[in-house]
Formats: sequence, structure tokens, C-alpha cells
Amino acid sequence: MPPAAETKLGYTPPDGGWGWAVVLGAFISIGFSYAFPKSLTVYFKEIQAYFSVSYSEIAWVSSVMLATMYAAGQWHQTFDTIFRLNVLIAVINSNSFLCAGPVSSILVNRYGSRPVVMVGGLMVSSGMVLASFGTSIIHLYLCVGVIGGLGLAFNLQPSLAIVGTYFHVKRPLANGLAMTGSPVVLFTLAPLNQFLFDCFGWRGSFLILGAIVLNCCVAGALMRPVKKSVKPQPKTETPPAASEEDGARSSDFQIEENQTESRCQGCAHRFIDFSLFKHRGFLIYLIGNVVMFFGLFAPVVFLAPYARHQGIDEYSSAFLLSIFALVDMFVRPLTGLLGNTKWIRPRIQYFFSFAVFFNGVCHLLCPLAQGYVGLVLYTVVFGMAFGMLCALLFEVLMDLIGAQHFSSAVGLVTIIECGPVLLGPPISGALVDAFGDYKYMFYACGVILSACGIFFFVMHFYNYKKLDEERKQSLAAERRTSEEAVKLKMSPDDKAAYEAEG
Repeated sequence: MPPAAETKLGYTPPDGGWGWAVVLGAFISIGFSYAFPKSLTVYFKEIQAYFSVSYSEIAWVSSVMLATMYAAGQWHQTFDTIFRLNVLIAVINSNSFLCAGPVSSILVNRYGSRPVVMVGGLMVSSGMVLASFGTSIIHLYLCVGVIGGLGLAFNLQPSLAIVGTYFHVKRPLANGLAMTGSPVVLFTLAPLNQFLFDCFGWRGSFLILGAIVLNCCVAGALMRPVKKSVKPQPKTETPPAASEEDGARSSDFQIEENQTESRCQGCAHRFIDFSLFKHRGFLIYLIGNVVMFFGLFAPVVFLAPYARHQGIDEYSSAFLLSIFALVDMFVRPLTGLLGNTKWIRPRIQYFFSFAVFFNGVCHLLCPLAQGYVGLVLYTVVFGMAFGMLCALLFEVLMDLIGAQHFSSAVGLVTIIECGPVLLGPPISGALVDAFGDYKYMFYACGVILSACGIFFFVMHFYNYKKLDEERKQSLAAERRTSEEAVKLKMSPDDKAAYEAEG
């Protein structure tokens, strides 16, 4: 495991202590952010009948809340109805969350993570309580969709950002544990919502959920700012593992050390750092992810329908999604643990590239799965690949640009990724409609992800090579500067002797 090192944050992260309480808070906050909108679909059928609205209209309630990372299976009574809702959610559910990304970045940069997460929890709770008194579907749009969606957006990004301020050496493990909150909370909320609905109906359930989601405020309270005390240390040789990782973001990105910039010149930079678009590593990440997101979610959306197309009954088809979520739940922390080892951490971008390529190969082989046993095997392997990718998705971004710029980077990435997140599933659905077979959709997604994996491999090989060259040039320049400083302090006789020696 690489040792702790002084980073460009200006202090040494504690890599433990209260940081594990922060990881627990991030686990809760991230879990609700990703899982809460998807769990609400259990109430759609009853709400649809109550307000006499169409499938499309009721789907907007959840779709405006959040960009779901994957459309997981719920505990439903009528699979065909919910499948159509889930497809709609996967197509249009990212508007509120993705567009709120830059807003969340500005608030985190200005006020820190703790108040933003706590306010977000209050917003989600207020939205659910107000929605329980709703008299029209528009009321639910505003309360659940807009208010709740903004609240969830204010929970996700600050939770991701603050983990990077507490951890450096153990950051992949910490991020992996925090990201595990998504499948764990989803796996818990799905049956809980069905129980609440059976006992209290949708109005009573919304009231109770408004109270449950206040746990986000508790999670936010755990996120106290890190104590940035710097202990003076003698200059020592930087360990190879730590230096390679620091070089992955410092050599490529010249951070402005001067904190006395004029207000008019630095106002925009304080909130959203647009200079990231000049960062080589950030551009590699952004380009690859934009293409990758076109094929990332569709296989999850169409997994259960594909099983039904193969003649599997609806309940067994839906159970595949539960298997997927269960595997994902265990793979994420294991991926973080593996990514934290001394063999992988210095070149963690290659690990992410492998995860993307692994997803692509998995989808290319999916049409070969025969029968329910074959689909279960595919689901298990897919859950492993997807969990690896999600556990590393934000860690590799932080590795490239550093924790100090992570909040701005996430805001910029999410708003740009809005397009592929929205267009990916409907384009895949159009392939199914055009060919009348799901296998071409899986082939297309497999090709996209495999190509992105190869792209990441090649570009990060180039990036690491350039970083090594820049680091060597920097060390050579420092050495020349040191030698010149020594010569200036020497007497003429000592200087002549020094030059004669070497």
C-alpha cells in the first residue's frame, strides 16, 4: 500500500480517524441519491389510477428527480406496466440531477459539503411530505420531482467530494465503500416501499419516507470539514507509488499557488473551474465517458425484457435484476480494496479501462447465453463488471485532477453527460424495434464499451508516458537550480575545485 504523502491539497489527509465516519455519511447520502427515485416506482400504478393519468405522465414524477445509474428491478405486481415506466425513467430521468450538478459544485465550493448535504436532506423530506397532500399530478412533479430532485443532487456530489479531502492513500477503498450505498439502499428500499404501500397507501408512505430520508441530514452532520494542519517535515525522497499517483494529476495540471488573485479575475474560477478543459487527463476522461454512457445503461434497462423474450416468466425475469443488484453490492467494496493495493493504485487508470472493456465483452457474449441458467450466469458476470466500473468511476476522475478540483470537475462532467444518458436507452430501444431482436442491442452496447475500454487503455498509456517525461524534466530543472544555488554560495577557490571534480 502506498504511504501517505503531502499532496497539492496543502496538507496531509488523515486517511482514517473521523474519515471513516465521513465514509459512513457518504454511504447513506449516496445510497439515497441513487436508489430513492427508482424505489418510488412501486407507487406508480396506484397514483396513476388515483389521478387518472397515463403511464408517461406518472413516469415524469420519478424521471425529473435523478439520473439513475442503472434501472434496477423493483418488487412490483404488474411487470409490464413497471417495465414501460422503467424504460421511460431510464430515458428521461436525468434532467433535474444532471442540470443541478454545476449548482451543487458552486454551493460546495462556497459553503462546504456539510451544510449542502443537510439542506438537501431537508429538501427531499419537505418534498415528500408536501407530495403526500398532493391534489394533482402537477403537484407531485413540483414536490417530488423538482424539490426532491434538487435535494438529492445536493446529497450526491458533496458526499463524493468530501471523501477525497479525508483520504489519499486509502482513497480507492473509501470511495468503493461509499459507492456501495447505492445497491445496499436500493435492495433495502424496494421491499420496504412495497410493505409501506400495502399498509399505508401512497399518501401515508410518502409521509413516512419523508421522515426516513431525514437520515441524509444525519449523514451530512457527520461530514465535518477536515482539519488542515500541516506539520513541517524534512525533505525526503518521495516513494515511487505515491509519486506516480501525485504525478498523475500534478505534472499534467499546473495548480495556481497564488491565493491573492484579484476578485474580478478569480470570481468565476472560485465557483466553477473552466480551466479543467485545458487538462489533458480531464479531457481523456470526459471524451471516453461521453461515448461510454451511450451504451452503459441500456443492458440493465432491457435485461428483464430480454429474459421474457427468451420465454422466461415475468417473476424469474425480474429476479435477474435482484441478482444483479446483490452482486453489485459486494463487488464495489472489493473493487475499492483491490484498487488500493500497491500493484494497482499507481496505475489505477488501467484498472478502470479494464472494467469498461470487461463490460463490453460481457454484452458481446450475452446473446450466447441459453436458458435461464445462462442468463443467471450472464447477470452475475455483468453485475461484477458493472460494480467494478461504478466503484472506480469517480475515483479515477479524482486521481486525474486531484481532490481540490473534484467538485468543479463533477459539475462539468454531469452537465455534459446529460445527452448520452438521455439518448442511450431510446437509441438502443430503436435497435430492438428495427430488428425485432434484443441481441443487436447487446452487440451495439458491447462494441461501444469495448471501444471505449481500448480508447482508455491507449490514451492513458500516452498520458502516463507524458507524465513520466514531464516529471523527469521537472526533476532535471530542480537539480540544475540546486547546483546553480550551490555555486553562487561557493568561494572562487571552492568553485574551481568543484568544477575540476565534475
